[in-house]
Amino acid sequence: MSHPRVIYEDNHLLVVDKPNNWLVQGDDTGDETLTDWATDYVRRKYEKPGKVFCHPCHRLDRPVGGLVVFARTSKAADRMMKLFQDQEVKKTYLAEVKDAPDEPEGTLVHWLEKDEQRNTVNAYDKQKGKSKRAELSYRMLASFGHKSLLEIRPKTGRSHQIRVQMRKLGTPIKGDLKYGYPSPNEDKSISLHCYQLSFIHPVKKEPISFTSRPNWPEFRDFIK
Repeated sequence: MSHPRVIYEDNHLLVVDKPNNWLVQGDDTGDETLTDWATDYVRRKYEKPGKVFCHPCHRLDRPVGGLVVFARTSKAADRMMKLFQDQEVKKTYLAEVKDAPDEPEGTLVHWLEKDEQRNTVNAYDKQKGKSKRAELSYRMLASFGHKSLLEIRPKTGRSHQIRVQMRKLGTPIKGDLKYGYPSPNEDKSISLHCYQLSFIHPVKKEPISFTSRPNWPEFRDFIK
């Protein structure tokens, strides 16, 4: 199993490249989490005694890899959470998907409703019950045979949003059995990766941007 690596750090933020199949925060499995790892990293590197503040500002699903931002102070945490809530963090994902979309680029808007018991999300074309609006844009970067590489930019940040919207598009994400892909990836990951994050630093007020490239051999030449 691969290990996390630090992409960026200062007194306020820690940006970590999350491997597939790591939890960001704990669940009932009791498995080690990325938050545990990041907290221990800060404690050891800076020889901090006692409790260390290291708070994830957003989450990635367990089988998804890529960039995760942690706040190292409560002030940075509050400000980063607001940036995410106000959609002021520019998020770009890459996905290997089944087949190819009918249109090479477009915008998807659906209404999502989570089934808490099954831990799945349903997507509707119109608002239904307590469903919440979800929007993303995509464009196809490459296509070979029965697989394509998509660049995806979610505007909202709903649970399982990209996964269920890709199924609705007719292009489920490689390895994602929960949302319509016919076979698993060997390591139980799914081929969805948080590739780039850009935002204004919550304390320094300077624009910053980070990139994490997935190791997908078929599409390596198309990932900058």
